[in-house]
Amino acid sequence: MTFSVPVTVRGYELDVQGHVNQAVYLQYAEHARWEFLVAAGLKADKLVAARVGPVVLESTIKYRRELRVGDDFRVTCEFEWGSGKTYRIRQEMIRTDGTLSAEVAVIGGLLDLDARKLLADPGGRFRELATNPGLLGL
Repeated sequence: MTFSVPVTVRGYELDVQGHVNQAVYLQYAEHARWEFLVAAGLKADKLVAARVGPVVLESTIKYRRELRVGDDFRVTCEFEWGSGKTYRIRQEMIRTDGTLSAEVAVIGGLLDLDARKLLADPGGRFRELATNPGLLGL
């Protein structure tokens, strides 16, 4: 299932060329991922109480069209579950006119906060903890 969060570009997020600074795209993507987890019933305090935390292992951004101050867009998130210790999240930043501004591909894992190691079945643990695991495709 695809989830999305609306965002408006703020002036302090720009670089000297007048478009969104490259590092801010990562912040937009992170914000949307956390909103997605919250919507599934996985607030940060709940995860910490369960002694687990999502971690980004790899992140790739493809910039397609610039975002400028005042642009309204949405950031999508879609989890892809496989076997093993990692999962993928596909994200897009799409302006309200339908223009694709950026694509973000993330490889993530679920860290055992005590052992400091990735859990073998992150999807299974998310499924156990979430109040709405179907939102995550579980």
